[in-house]
Amino acid sequence: MRANKPLILGITGGVGSGKSEAARYLSTLGAVHVDADAISHALTAPGGEALPAIREAFGDRVFRADGTLDRRALGEMVFQDVAARRALEAIIHPRVQHRALSMVDQAGAEGAEVVLLDVPLLFETGMDALCDVTWLITADPETRIARVMARDGLTREQVIHRMESQMSDEDRARRATRVIRNDQTVEKFQSELGSLYQQLLKTAREREN
Repeated sequence: MRANKPLILGITGGVGSGKSEAARYLSTLGAVHVDADAISHALTAPGGEALPAIREAFGDRVFRADGTLDRRALGEMVFQDVAARRALEAIIHPRVQHRALSMVDQAGAEGAEVVLLDVPLLFETGMDALCDVTWLITADPETRIARVMARDGLTREQVIHRMESQMSDEDRARRATRVIRNDQTVEKFQSELGSLYQQLLKTAREREN
């Protein structure tokens, strides 16, 4: 299979938007999925590259007795403290970007036509600059709150804290190539994603010819 420069689709959305659901569906259509959350999780898993820097910045209070990272404790800290959030981002984001770029290069070497960069903080981290197209997945705020409360067992106030710590959907929408709503039926949502993905494939193939 010949190497090529794949079309890079950046996909983003706030908590509870259904961004991950959209990414999973697009991957079933053939997009190579580069998941920033999965990379971040690997960096902070037992033995992860980012753990020494996190311990140095935040101390033992965000680690369990067995040495594993207490993600909930760290999450509560950074969602309520801007300085703490920025300190964590300075540790995580450069490492995530480095691995993501390596994965994009690998996908291109293997002949991928479309690579999906699935990044919650796509615009905040500047990773949109890597993308040919950017999609924002969004939904009504109350729908998002209900989803996260059910999924993560958080209180309404905790979810709102997380939403408020992120860029607003209004700001994301101004920067995205396209806005896709995920408060419609699953069938309609997937149908819209499928149609748009076919358009991307056509663009990618025309670019290679």
